[in-house]
Amino acid sequence: MANDKYSSFEELYLGEKDGSDYLRQAVKKASDCLIMAPHGGKIEPGTSELAKAVASEDHSLYLFEGIRKRPHSDLHVTSHKYDDEEAIEIVSEHAVVVAFHGRRDSDDPATVHVGGLDAATRDAIINELASEGFDVAVFQSYQLAGCMRSGVSLRIVRSVKTDGKHQRCIG
Repeated sequence: MANDKYSSFEELYLGEKDGSDYLRQAVKKASDCLIMAPHGGKIEPGTSELAKAVASEDHSLYLFEGIRKRPHSDLHVTSHKYDDEEAIEIVSEHAVVVAFHGRRDSDDPATVHVGGLDAATRDAIINELASEGFDVAVFQSYQLAGCMRSGVSLRIVRSVKTDGKHQRCIG
């Protein structure tokens, strides 16, 4: 979202209230893998649910979720400015980080865009998604920054998150 209301989490935390506007959840597991939804809840609908399902009982989980009925885009802090201290800490403790993001359906309502600096994990995810029948495209332009200096980002349109097809890959 190009026109974020807040340019940092420091600003967001001054203007919003934990527990009524947003929730943060960090669950650490004995795993090298962290699954994230940095714009979860009503900010990018469906991403929290996917992250929780993929993390299941095996992997660590970080969620930042918009929860109040309001313009949910108000709580979006773009990835290269993502400076939430709790997120930075949990990311630093994991070798593999996978973040779920939403994207507009606009001209391509089916393709999962996969990007990131962890090429081995990115390519493994692409191969798995393709083998399950998903349309997948690599996007180098999704450079991960902020709390994620390396990792993988999956940008998923709402139609893919809500059609039930994603359930095949979660198990």
